[in-house]
Amino acid sequence: MSGFFGSVSKNDCVPDVFYGTDYHSHLGTKRAGLAFFSREKGFQRAIHSLEDGYFRNKFEQDIKGFAGSSGIGVISDNEAQPIQVTTHLGRFAVATVSKIVNIDELEQRFLKQCRTFSETSQGSVNPTELVAMLIAEKESFVAGIENVFEKIKGSCSLLILTENGSIIAARDKLGRTPVIIGKNENGYAATFETCAFPNLGYETQYYLGPGEIVSLTADGYHQLRKPGEKMQVCSFLWVYYGYPPSFYEGINVDESRYRSGAALAKDDEIDVDFAAGIPDSGLGHAMGYSNEKCIPLKRPYSKYTPTWPRSFMPQNQETRELVAKMKLIPNESVIKGKRGVFLDDSIVRGTQLKDNVRDLHDAGIKEVHMRIACPPLTYPCMFLNFSRSRSNLDLATHKAVKLLEGKDNTEMAEYSNPDNIKYQTMVEQIRKNLDLTTLKFQRLDDLVNAIGLPKEKLCTHCWDGSSYF
Repeated sequence: MSGFFGSVSKNDCVPDVFYGTDYHSHLGTKRAGLAFFSREKGFQRAIHSLEDGYFRNKFEQDIKGFAGSSGIGVISDNEAQPIQVTTHLGRFAVATVSKIVNIDELEQRFLKQCRTFSETSQGSVNPTELVAMLIAEKESFVAGIENVFEKIKGSCSLLILTENGSIIAARDKLGRTPVIIGKNENGYAATFETCAFPNLGYETQYYLGPGEIVSLTADGYHQLRKPGEKMQVCSFLWVYYGYPPSFYEGINVDESRYRSGAALAKDDEIDVDFAAGIPDSGLGHAMGYSNEKCIPLKRPYSKYTPTWPRSFMPQNQETRELVAKMKLIPNESVIKGKRGVFLDDSIVRGTQLKDNVRDLHDAGIKEVHMRIACPPLTYPCMFLNFSRSRSNLDLATHKAVKLLEGKDNTEMAEYSNPDNIKYQTMVEQIRKNLDLTTLKFQRLDDLVNAIGLPKEKLCTHCWDGSSYF
C-alpha cells in the first residue's frame, strides 16, 4: 500500500504537506517524496529511501529550503515518487497509490511507440512514471486520467500538482483506495487518511466517489468528472491498513474493528482468563471481543517501537522475521498459567504468528485461542500491494491445503465456504501448523456487517475471489 497528502493554501503549505504526509508512514515502507510549486521557485522536489530511516528524519532538512502554496507528498511501498514531467499539458508532478497488474503489457506498448522510460523501480519501469505517460497521451488532464482508468488493470488513485498551483485529485475508477477532501482556514487538502486532518486544523468536507476527479485551489474544490456507480473499496482498509482515527466512506476504522471483535465473541463458547490484541491492528478487534464477552482485556505483549522499524521493511524474509520478533516483548506475569484469547487482523503467511505463539508457550501460557478478524485469505490480491508473497503457497491457507491434498494449485472455492467441510479441515490444519489451542476466523457476512457497507460496494476478493477489474 501507499498513501498521499496534498494541500493548496493561501499561505505557505510546506508544513501541512510535510506533517500530513508523515501521517501516512504506516502505509508505505520503501520510498517517500515531496513536491511543491511556487511562482518564484517553480517546482521543487525531494525523494528519499525509507529503508534505513523514518520520513520525518529524512525530509526535515529538505523542507527548510522549500516554499510554495501548493504541494503533494507520498509514502510508497515501492517506487520513487512524485514523478515530475514536462508535457504538452504543461509541467506537473504526480503521486499515485496504485497497483498495475498489466504493467509489463503497458511497458511494451510504449516501447513499441519508441517512448523512453527514465525512472526505474526494483528493476522495472516506475509505475507512477507510466501513469504520467498515460495522462500525457490525451488532450486534457481529465481525459488523461480517464485514459489511466481505461488502460490499467489493478487500481490507481492519484494527485497531480499543476504549474498553475492547483491540485487535481482522482480516485480509482472502482474506488478501491480512498481520496478525501478537507478544509482549514487557509485552504484545502486531499488525503488518503483522514487521521492527517485534525492536528493540522482540517475538517473533512467530502469523500470522492469511484472514478471521481476534482480540482482543488485555496478557495475551494470543483468536480471535473462525476463518480461512477460501481464501487469496490478495499475491505482491508478497515481490517488492517487504516489508522484507528481515520474514516473511509464516513465509517471510522476503530469502530469497525470494535464491531468485528464483538461479532467474533458472539456464540464463542471458550472459557478464558483474558482477551488480548496482537499489536497494533488487533487491539481494536480485541476491545470489541473483550467487552462483548465481559472478560478482562490484558496486554501479554508490549510492542517496543522506539528503535525498531516496521517488521517487513528488510528485503530478507529471515531478517523481517527477526525484527518482528524483537519488537514484541512477552510479559510472563500476564501469561504464565493463564488461558488467553488473542485477536489479530489476519493470517497471511503465518510465520510471524507462529513465532508469537512459541513465545507464549515459552512464557508458560496454558491455552492459546486465536480469533482472526477476517476470513481466511484464499485468493491473492490483484488490486493492491497487500501481500509480498511471491506465490500462493506462501499463504497459510495454501500451505494447509497442500498438506491436505498433496498437490499445488488447488481450486479454493470450497475452502472459502465456512459451511463446507473442506473449509473446516483447512482451518484445523492451520491450527495445527501454528500450535494453537483453537482457531476461529470471522465469517464474511459478519465482517461486512462490521464495516457497514453493502457487500457489493466492498472488495472481498482475497476471501471469496468475487471482485473484478
